[in-house]
Amino acid sequence: MINAELSLFDTMTRQLRPFTSIEPNQVGLYACGPTVYDYAHAGNLRTYLFVDILRRTLTLNGYQVNHVMNITDVGHLTSDADSGEDKMEKGSRKQNKSAWEIALYFEDAFLADLAQLNIHTPTTICRATQHIQEQIDFILQLEQKGFTYQTSDGVYFDTNKLADYGQLAKLDKTGLEAGIRVNMAEKKSPTDFALWKLSGEQARQMEWPSPWGVGFPGWHIECSAMAEKYLGEQFDIHVGGEDHIPIHHTNEIAQCQAKNGHVQANYWLHGYFLQLNKEKISKSGTSLRLDALIERGYEPLAYRYLTLTSHYRSHLSFTWQSLESAQTALKRLRNKVCALADSGQIIEEYKTRFIRHINQDLNMPKAIALLWELLDSDFSPADKKATAQFFDQIFGLKIDHLEEVDIPRDVLLLAQQRLEMKQKKKFEEADRLRDQITELGYQVADMGNTFEVHPI
Repeated sequence: MINAELSLFDTMTRQLRPFTSIEPNQVGLYACGPTVYDYAHAGNLRTYLFVDILRRTLTLNGYQVNHVMNITDVGHLTSDADSGEDKMEKGSRKQNKSAWEIALYFEDAFLADLAQLNIHTPTTICRATQHIQEQIDFILQLEQKGFTYQTSDGVYFDTNKLADYGQLAKLDKTGLEAGIRVNMAEKKSPTDFALWKLSGEQARQMEWPSPWGVGFPGWHIECSAMAEKYLGEQFDIHVGGEDHIPIHHTNEIAQCQAKNGHVQANYWLHGYFLQLNKEKISKSGTSLRLDALIERGYEPLAYRYLTLTSHYRSHLSFTWQSLESAQTALKRLRNKVCALADSGQIIEEYKTRFIRHINQDLNMPKAIALLWELLDSDFSPADKKATAQFFDQIFGLKIDHLEEVDIPRDVLLLAQQRLEMKQKKKFEEADRLRDQITELGYQVADMGNTFEVHPI
């Protein structure tokens, strides 16, 4: 029985709030997913590690979590000002493949990264290109309510029609980032944003007919439409990176308020950036792929350990030295745990303190410190091991695995595809993929919404 109340920092109110779900023992969680035009880097992945810790903590508190994550495979322009090229088209040109091909390729690569970091697979993964009609229907309802206007290049949301636009960012409209660097063109206000962009004479690989002309949806509308489809007009928690606060999430909220009369999520949580040389690792700047860490001899879970040493609402400075220290600490941790006897009991004193830390806005640094304190305590070896394994339900570090074997990416991709087939109840296809994995010399073990792969 959990005896410490779960509290989370809500960006909307800028307060630590006790968590209460809409439905008893059920949580609807929407997480903004990747734009699949390139590989994810360590900065991107920190956000998904934070979301995984949140989900694990909710589960430990007795909630059944319906975790929905989108895949942005169209509509994310290179400029937040609704100008520039679609990132999928840009990625297509860079990779010399079709936009459809790179979307699937980089989605698989992203999911393989999640698997290597022991991040639970979302309950539902939804692609923007597979929900075009839902987005059109959403825009039509905004149009009927008088919140849109059309220009020569698309349909825009009229932010002047919404009195409290920008409440999440706590900024005046004139101070929003989008207003600072936007080219007004035919917009009525700098903060107005595209709901549907028209293709015009530009040749595009991804475009669809609509009541306003052939084109493609804006970035913000996809999340509003898909979150509503899978979680309803109102759900519990919406999460993303801190960069989503002033523009993407602000615009999501505006769309839902205009259509439904209320904000869609009761809690808004945001993970902070990873920094390199005291500068944010941006999508267009220095890129540290997970494979690059592995190639230098670092285990993916060493990076997971590193992220746990800093609170998700604090900027984390990345250095190779800090990653080296994290890997050393993880190996030492595993050696300590694996040397302990089995068949012990969870120590209630440490369980209570651990839950208090994680339920205080996911305080992982204190929880990690408690783990080391536990292992140096005078309790019986078996009880210490059982308690450490209990902690690892949240940490996800596989602390009772003495050696980690690097699993080839193609095997991980097959395992991820097998899990998706099982979730879709396509069991024959799942069995075929399992056989492929076996032929390559590995076996896959189901772990609820995720999996483990081991050499045979």
